[in-house]
Amino acid sequence: MTMAMPLFLMFLLLHIAWVASSDLRPGFYSKTCPKAELIVRDVMKKALMREPRSVASVMRFQFHDCFVNGCDGSMLLDDTPTMLGEKLALSNINSLRSYEVVDQVKEALEKDCPGVVSCADIIIMASRDAVSLTGGPEWEVRLGRLDSLSANQEDSNNIMPSPRANASSLIDLFQKYNLTVKDLVALSGSHSIGQGRCFSVMFRLYNQSGTGRPDPAIDPSYRQYLNRLCPLDVDQNVTGNLDSTPFVFDNQYFKDLAARRGFLNSDQTLFTFPHTREFVRLFSRRKTEFFKAFVEGMLKIGDLQSGRPGEVRTNCRLVNARPINLLLQSPHNMESNDK
Repeated sequence: MTMAMPLFLMFLLLHIAWVASSDLRPGFYSKTCPKAELIVRDVMKKALMREPRSVASVMRFQFHDCFVNGCDGSMLLDDTPTMLGEKLALSNINSLRSYEVVDQVKEALEKDCPGVVSCADIIIMASRDAVSLTGGPEWEVRLGRLDSLSANQEDSNNIMPSPRANASSLIDLFQKYNLTVKDLVALSGSHSIGQGRCFSVMFRLYNQSGTGRPDPAIDPSYRQYLNRLCPLDVDQNVTGNLDSTPFVFDNQYFKDLAARRGFLNSDQTLFTFPHTREFVRLFSRRKTEFFKAFVEGMLKIGDLQSGRPGEVRTNCRLVNARPINLLLQSPHNMESNDK
């Protein structure tokens, strides 16, 4: 990702609203869909048992959704003849996966309380459950989001960082959302679970910064492992673990960074860059501090809203088929009408 963003995009980022009012609140569906959070967790448990990697994939949906025009479920929309969605954006194509888990959650919710729970809120609940079900912290989520009426591949391309990003560019990006350096490092700990593709590390192994040589920041024994996993002629969709405990949400990710065993350049740079290194060291020593900071960061990201009109989709992949003048303006109004 280049940080030389078009002026209009900088303006857009600066005007994404932070919602800290009654619009988002815990227990939002307590009357309209009281079993919503239990239903989401049940589907996530089944997904974890079926394929552990899938829950790590779903957890990352929150970042990819909320950073692009707020948390509105836009990244779940399929392409249409008139709209290029975000699924094929540079940071998502061949990277984000397990959309079917969200489909399964939505199907279960529609059976219990049709037309009530937004896909944007499903992402928030499922991300939380992905963390807690794999050994990470539990927290109370704020709900009440609307689903977007469109998606924007260009915005995703311009906003989302590359695996090649360095700490300096990541700090600049996070600051545009009022997220601190500590937030950046803690939220990068989402890579405590899951896997990454060889595609994302080939330049580190064979041509770091155009030198034709490997990244000197990689521990030599770890580089040998990566060379075996990702030789020059490899299918670049082959995957490797993002840390040495890929199915457990813990602070091993930070211990690996301190040992120069980070899989992605955007991860290892957090230890090589002085402004972020202190937090890597802190979180590597104190898991409770990491968990606390991670929850705070997830709540901040979850509050990112664009303020644009929306709806509650009945299918997370498609905008509802009905006249624009009948679109819901607020799920809060819907809940109030049921009182």
